[in-house]
Amino acid sequence: MPDIEKLHLEDALEDSPQTRNLLSVFEKDAFVLKKYTGGLQACCQRIMSAQNELCAATQGLAQQLRAYEAHKFPLESEDSILTSTLKQFASYIDDISSIQQVLASQYSETMMYPINKFVQADIEEVSTMYEMYQISSHEHEQALGKYMKLSAKKKENEKARIETNEELYTMRKKFHQTSLHYYSCLNALQYKRKCFLLEPVMGYLHAQRAFFQMGTDAVMKPEIEDFLGNINASVLSVHQELSVETQKTVELIDSIEKQSVHLYHPEPPIDMPYIPPNTSLAQKSGYLYQRSKQAILGSKWDRCYYFTQGGNLMSQSKEEARKYNKDFAGSLVVDLNEEGLIAEISEYDDRRFVFQIVAHSSKKTVVLQAENHREREEWIAAINNIVRDSGYVRGGKTPPKRKDRTPSLEKSQSADNQSIPSPTTLSENGSRSSSVSTSATTTGAAATQGENTLVLDTPIQFDLVSPSQENRGPQSPMSGPPKRINPFDQSSGEVFDVKFDNAAFSQVFTVRFLGSMEVKADRGEPLVHDTIRQIMAARAIHNVFKMTESKFIVSNEGMRLLDPSNNAVRVEFALQDISFWSRHPENERYFGFITRTRIVGGAKNNLSFACHVFESNNSSEEICKSIGTATRMAFEALMAKRNAKAGIVKPKVNEDKKLPLENLEQLELSDSDCESLPLSPDGKFLLLANTDPSETGSSVFEYSNQPVRENLGDGDERRIEGAECESEA
Repeated sequence: MPDIEKLHLEDALEDSPQTRNLLSVFEKDAFVLKKYTGGLQACCQRIMSAQNELCAATQGLAQQLRAYEAHKFPLESEDSILTSTLKQFASYIDDISSIQQVLASQYSETMMYPINKFVQADIEEVSTMYEMYQISSHEHEQALGKYMKLSAKKKENEKARIETNEELYTMRKKFHQTSLHYYSCLNALQYKRKCFLLEPVMGYLHAQRAFFQMGTDAVMKPEIEDFLGNINASVLSVHQELSVETQKTVELIDSIEKQSVHLYHPEPPIDMPYIPPNTSLAQKSGYLYQRSKQAILGSKWDRCYYFTQGGNLMSQSKEEARKYNKDFAGSLVVDLNEEGLIAEISEYDDRRFVFQIVAHSSKKTVVLQAENHREREEWIAAINNIVRDSGYVRGGKTPPKRKDRTPSLEKSQSADNQSIPSPTTLSENGSRSSSVSTSATTTGAAATQGENTLVLDTPIQFDLVSPSQENRGPQSPMSGPPKRINPFDQSSGEVFDVKFDNAAFSQVFTVRFLGSMEVKADRGEPLVHDTIRQIMAARAIHNVFKMTESKFIVSNEGMRLLDPSNNAVRVEFALQDISFWSRHPENERYFGFITRTRIVGGAKNNLSFACHVFESNNSSEEICKSIGTATRMAFEALMAKRNAKAGIVKPKVNEDKKLPLENLEQLELSDSDCESLPLSPDGKFLLLANTDPSETGSSVFEYSNQPVRENLGDGDERRIEGAECESEA
């Protein structure tokens, strides 16, 4: 290192002009160094602050990635791939954040500490000594001037001369000592500048080297490279899918715009082709204006969305649609099942395209206004068609109107086969009962399966509460033939006298009703599983969280659902009406069973099927086994009764558990007896339950023209030949 310029300490007391000139050079250098060092310190502090902010930002990023799952996106499933991927990214970013924290700590020790020490200790010391040197120099000049002014003639003031001499001695000593310290500080500063200015930069580079080394060890791992490669490929595929979907969307938008030209005009212009109204509609939905009376203004017209569903005209305002409350599903406008109801053209308030719905029995009139002539005619035709067809249309097939319909769960149907919010209907005593339509909720392969087994436009009933039956107990045998207590809109046909108190087999479970919907078939685990999936998806989509808890009694005399508060019978099922039951393969607490219902007044084989889904507190396998045991005991008791009546000795079951049915041909059975037995629709085969319910979670009564099969689970079906029953003597 070259020689360093110094101030000569020997010249400090003499304080010659040459020394003063050299001192001024050192002072100017110290001033410039102080200014430069302040800028360097600011740069280092900026790096330190940025690193601290980077640490905080990295930690915040990891926390935000983990918070994705907690936001509960309505369209995102709980176990989505995106959620797990973001969690994995968050774990890697946490590792990077830890390395950033280490780097920040090294910056503080190796970069900020040397520069702060140099500025606060050395630079500030030179500044302090400069001020002290100026003060001591000034005081020395004053003392020297005072001393030089002493009189040479007046020797009598010896005391003043001594004091002045001592004062000059003190000030000169002080000035000399201050000068020595000041000169030494300026000389030392020339050495310190060559080390303290290099240490911060050197510490910064060392910290960066250590940071990159730790980052390489933490990030450059094979599993991270594989993870990033997979994610990159997934992102590229999503971009490609997005590009294809965007192109399809653009084409679809163009097509929709071309097809919707006639919808833009409320009244089509003259040059536009005439579109006649469709008067064969059985369902209708759209916006209408409804007239309501006011005390002061006379009347007002409000715009709402109207739709026909389950024999009812429902309405829903935009404000209700935006609010996720109990009224979100809509409100009842008029029951289209009333006798004498009619929709017709009318005139009110000098408005065009007005029509009214008049219910003579309830003396209620609803005045509505459509946008144009075609809309009005279609609404009138749809309402009158629903009234003519008993108010309940499903899949183009109109069931007969029931005068004794149970006021329990009001069925619903989607309007115009669109995925619209289903209403919350009112039972006769004002209690609410929710139901939604399942159309447009089946996708992919499940949709194909649903076309064959699920009725896509069927309503889903969520509420099991039947207020009209809440306080009704089981009927006494003396009060007449027992009736089925059933809120699933099954027919009220006669059933066996259920003697639950004296049942040989009876078990009680606590269950919660999830929903019920009509199905096209009477058997199959895929059918029950698809129904459970449909009902759970509909509950999630429509924010249905209420579940009715009941006591579920399974006995060889039948099955009942009781109100836990008063043990009132809510629902009662006869065992011969239960055709299949199964638990969910993934969630062991879910199970469902399929029931059959014979339509009153229909043909002998005119049956409908419904699947009812429940949730149990524990595993539902025990419930399914209990149902299998109950059906087996009920069938054995029925056969023993028939054999005793015919005087036939009951045969033993052979080794492979096939129940010989040849003796059934010897029974003289009337038509009513055959109807009481679990028979196939053509009356040729006896329908058996599984003889060993412990072998499977489901059993089936076969309704087919094939020989009766006994389903033993795990794909094992045993054919039972000769199950022929003479329906005529």
